[in-house]
Amino acid sequence: MADQDLLNSGNGSGEANEGPQAATLAQYIKDLSIENPNSPQVYQWQETPRVDVQFNINVDRVSDEVHEVVIKLEVSARSDSGVQFLVELSYAGLFGLRNFPEEALGPFLLVEAPRLLFPFARQIMADATQNTGFPPLLLDGIDFGAAYMSQLQAQAQQAQTDGGGANGGSAPEETSEA
Repeated sequence: MADQDLLNSGNGSGEANEGPQAATLAQYIKDLSIENPNSPQVYQWQETPRVDVQFNINVDRVSDEVHEVVIKLEVSARSDSGVQFLVELSYAGLFGLRNFPEEALGPFLLVEAPRLLFPFARQIMADATQNTGFPPLLLDGIDFGAAYMSQLQAQAQQAQTDGGGANGGSAPEETSEA
């Protein structure tokens, strides 16, 4: 299989793969929904819309060495006259990981993988809004590292209130919301 070839490819030295290795095996739109519920009247409205952007990251283990990372973006544009557009995008990537220490999985899957996927999701979102008849929506960058650190802090606080002790060094869950 292609993913096996990518994971098995070495540096040509003939030595066994010793260090952690990561490869992007595939990227794809998992789900895309675009709504323009108030057309054609929306094109007559003069108000500047309020744009709300929400994102969520989900990680699923596909096999021992392959993980699916999904960025779900939900964008709505509303004004006093009503909803201008709604776009929901789930953009996914398959990542092959070999020889990764357990403590490095969370940072890679919840920070680096989404950082690699985001520019493509951003372009799809811009195209989707433009195809509804609006100017392309260019999303600001997302600091996935800060979101991950915020999640770790929330988990540590939850562990303290639940068990009265420290987090114990356990790895974070592989789901993030912001």
